[in-house]
Amino acid sequence: MEAVKVSMEIIADRRSIRKFKADEVSHGDLHEVLLAGQLAPSSKNRQPWHFTVLQGNAKEDFARTMERGLNLEIKAAHPFLPKSRPLLNGAFTSLRILREAPVLILVTNERGVAPEFHHALDTDDRIAELCNIQSIGAAMENMCLEAQARGLGTLWIGDIFFAYPELNDWVAAHDGGHGMLVAALCLGYAGEAPKARPRKEFADCVTFLR
Repeated sequence: MEAVKVSMEIIADRRSIRKFKADEVSHGDLHEVLLAGQLAPSSKNRQPWHFTVLQGNAKEDFARTMERGLNLEIKAAHPFLPKSRPLLNGAFTSLRILREAPVLILVTNERGVAPEFHHALDTDDRIAELCNIQSIGAAMENMCLEAQARGLGTLWIGDIFFAYPELNDWVAAHDGGHGMLVAALCLGYAGEAPKARPRKEFADCVTFLR
């Protein structure tokens, strides 16, 4: 496959895309985006990630499951994310985008623990879990930047967690044995060109000590 060099310009030009064209992503470009994720650094080289690519009927089935989970969350007396409930409407926007994008990449943590059992982890296991999540974040960013370098757009979706119980069960049923669902990435050709969003000043983000 043709190598694409990721530069500071590519990093600066990356945007979160919320409108996608219907054009299919080539197998070659998809392979290279996934390979970029696989090549990310990981704590103790554990490489805790597994990538599941959804297209067509599989993606729509996942979307229907998410829609069902969101509707259950609306009606629930004890919602899964009670403090975030005011943001639930935004999850339906993410669902629309997910349906529109030609490709959805799910990332599972092969060493992950379900959120409801985090309290049972000892300190060592909690730290390992944090390190594995950081590693998956690096894989996600690698994929976003490789996609940008290839003229593709991405949207890193966190709203899957509003329907997390249903979606995690879906992943277990369709691609079992690969751990807990951690992240989802829409991939396709951008149908919009968003402007850069405001950033904190460099001096507000960086401290130099000697």
